[in-house]
Amino acid sequence: MAMPTINQLMRGSRGPKKKKVKSPGLHGCPQKRGVCLKLFISSPKKPNSARRKVSRVLLSNKNRLTAYIPGQVHRLQEHSQVLVRGGRIPDLPGVKYRLIRNKMDLDFLAGRITSRSKYGTKKTKREW
Repeated sequence: MAMPTINQLMRGSRGPKKKKVKSPGLHGCPQKRGVCLKLFISSPKKPNSARRKVSRVLLSNKNRLTAYIPGQVHRLQEHSQVLVRGGRIPDLPGVKYRLIRNKMDLDFLAGRITSRSKYGTKKTKREW
């Protein structure tokens, strides 16, 4: 271990490093309720090309943040109640949150067969 420099000793001991919070808008909560302020379409970063559905949300703790709407279709409007969770979208800069489907005003994704838990879809009975 290296010896501290004189400047480091003069400043005092530097304590343990704080862990960076990945979703600071939620203030340590797993989910937060919010209201949609604006719904818009965003395009992803360079190698990808799509039309990603995004919403500007006012949380119950008065924070405003941008959240991704998972799935192909949604019937959200302004002033819709939504539930926000953490989880960034790698190809959308500045989007660190996702909306939870099948909670409050955001409906489940109908006709979904795989990865149903992410989109709030119940299991359908198939006739064999």
